Amino acid sequence: MAIPDDGVHSGRCLCGGIHFETTGPPTIVAQCCCVDCQRLTGTGHSTGAMYASDRVRLTGEVTEFRLTSEAGNEVTRVFCPKCGSPILGRNSGMPGFVTLSLGVFDDSSAFDPQVAIFTRSRRPWDALSDAVDCFAAQPEWKPAEA
Repeated sequence: MAIPDDGVHSGRCLCGGIHFETTGPPTIVAQCCCVDCQRLTGTGHSTGAMYASDRVRLTGEVTEFRLTSEAGNEVTRVFCPKCGSPILGRNSGMPGFVTLSLGVFDDSSAFDPQVAIFTRSRRPWDALSDAVDCFAAQPEWKPAEA
């Protein structure tokens, strides 16, 4: 199913304290199998939709956690301080973009993952779709300018 250019997508955390809205298709939908994402989600990978930051409107109180990635970038995880739902992530290597966690969208059924990254860390019990391009690490790719 294609995501319409003018489609509004909304979501919220588990407790409803945080809401967000964005419009149109994401820049990319990716699964990440890195160990940090495994710990963040408590499962084998995270799945997120990347959007230009100026296309995302977020309301509610958030908490942030920062870490340094394997590539030396600062990665910021934004989550709900009450229920712990992971809302979005930012990476200093991709300024002007955020990646919204697919699980917090009200309806993410039209979001098909296109790539899986850090598959070298994929757990054998975590099956990924054969329909996505897989990369052992972070590919040399940058989104178009925001």
